Amino acid sequence: MARTWWKNPVAVVVTALMLFPLYWMLNVSFTRRESIRGGDLLPVDFTLDHYAVVLRDQLPYLGTSLVIGAGTVVLTLAIAAPASFALARMAVPGRRVLGFALIVAQMVPAVVMSLGLYSIYNTVGLLDTLPGLILADSTIAVPFAVLLLTAFMSGIPRELLQAAQIDGASHWRTFRSIVLPVSRNAIITSALFAFLWAWSDFIFASTLNREGGLLRPITMGIYNYIGAQNQEWGPMMATAVVASIPAAVLLVVAQKYVAAGVTAGAVKN
Repeated sequence: MARTWWKNPVAVVVTALMLFPLYWMLNVSFTRRESIRGGDLLPVDFTLDHYAVVLRDQLPYLGTSLVIGAGTVVLTLAIAAPASFALARMAVPGRRVLGFALIVAQMVPAVVMSLGLYSIYNTVGLLDTLPGLILADSTIAVPFAVLLLTAFMSGIPRELLQAAQIDGASHWRTFRSIVLPVSRNAIITSALFAFLWAWSDFIFASTLNREGGLLRPITMGIYNYIGAQNQEWGPMMATAVVASIPAAVLLVVAQKYVAAGVTAGAVKN
């Protein structure tokens, strides 16, 4: 114990340094505009005016982000869950090649994908639309979800699936009635990551939905406070705080499912 006493203080200091930007965001959001440049560590000139501005101006953008996040989750799971079951439990030709392709797909920078998607969307008329953003965000979430769900579904006891087939269940019935309920933790984890990617996306939003008006997500709505000659730091930070609340709530609620889901398939009996 004498040799490890220093670890807790170091951990506290490192954690404090990592959380300081979040604290500063809160601090600025509660400080009057004329006092922000003073750089006080505490909001000595306290105000809620910035949050009143956010609630007046940013609610449409928050609603848009919620719609995009929910749509991304639905589309991601609708594609990834059946695909994962097929890769894990069915004789799909080229499964290893597909798995490698999914890993490579996650290495492609979003900015490169956004340029290609812009050209396609401009042709098919999906620029500045919510379906276009949902589809774009799903291209990031689907490969991760397929890899995670495939790893979990590969660990489901084969006897459980064989028993269902003996009872006359089709592949679809087995997938729907057995595999999906058993894979709950991995599905919730995949859904959470898909939502967070869509919620925090800026590259696709700024490229594919720049002229979307009130149908832009919150990551673009915050840009209303950034000008060439002036930045509204108070409303900007207040918007960031409000935008962080849904993600924080989801992480707290789904914490135990995520802890189980991210380790799914890591160890087999």
